[in-house]
Amino acid sequence: MKHAYVFPGQGAQFTGMGKSFYDNDPRAKELFEKANDILGFRISDVMFTGSDEDLKQTKVTQPAVFLHSVIGFLCLNNPKPDMTAGHSLGEFSALVANGAMAFEDALRLVSIRANAMQKACELVPSTMAVVLGLDDAKVEEACASITDDVVVPANYNCPGQLVISGTKTGIARAMELLKAAGAKRVMELAVGGAFHSPLMAPAQEELKAAIEATAFNTPNCPVYQNVVAKAVTDPATIKQNLITQLTGAVRWTQCVQAMIADGASRFTEVGPGKVLQGLIAKIDKAAVTDGISTGMEEAVK
Repeated sequence: MKHAYVFPGQGAQFTGMGKSFYDNDPRAKELFEKANDILGFRISDVMFTGSDEDLKQTKVTQPAVFLHSVIGFLCLNNPKPDMTAGHSLGEFSALVANGAMAFEDALRLVSIRANAMQKACELVPSTMAVVLGLDDAKVEEACASITDDVVVPANYNCPGQLVISGTKTGIARAMELLKAAGAKRVMELAVGGAFHSPLMAPAQEELKAAIEATAFNTPNCPVYQNVVAKAVTDPATIKQNLITQLTGAVRWTQCVQAMIADGASRFTEVGPGKVLQGLIAKIDKAAVTDGISTGMEEAVK
């Protein structure tokens, strides 16, 4: 029986996130204050009392979710993951949890990533849409049929739920094709741009330089990375997969299936919300899931 720790991505933020950690654990308070110094503004104040609009600021959203997840993990009582994984942004949290990266280095990379992605979003009108109730192969086929525009599968969340990413015009065309192909629902998402698509190439170049200049360690346990959906322990390979992730697909379904195939029977989600617990339950009903989200309650025995 192996215990996997998993970490959510952007979109899981909420007002008040992390405040109970800060108030109840001196270790958490110290880490939040360190983060404020690194980022150059009091992100803790925005997380604890900011509005939804405040939390949607690019410089806030990704570091906030990262901090909630990582500080929640680091304040657990001696957690011992057998494997880790994170959804998109959550992969950085997973790499701190398994010892591949230092907290400070990961936070700096997350901040660089967030701002680079925002700049890339402003270059081309782009968006994402979720497709429900259709086989992955049919979604892939529809995307591939649009050859004069950018439309790609971006997030393989669970069977019957795939997010596509691309230009505004490309996504609009794909949505019509997918409805005609029998999708139960196709809905454009309220996002800033086409994450995990070729349109993120400018951000990828900026992040690549920062990742290559950052020290990575041999991890304590494997990380199941989004773009390859298999166990990785080599620091150089981890770096390359992290760079590729910005323009590559998040293969979350395949990551969870690979962890289960390698012996995972329990998944603990550390971070805001319960999104990953829900997706894992849809991927494999037999998987045991729990989570640590808003308080310092000890969910890990």
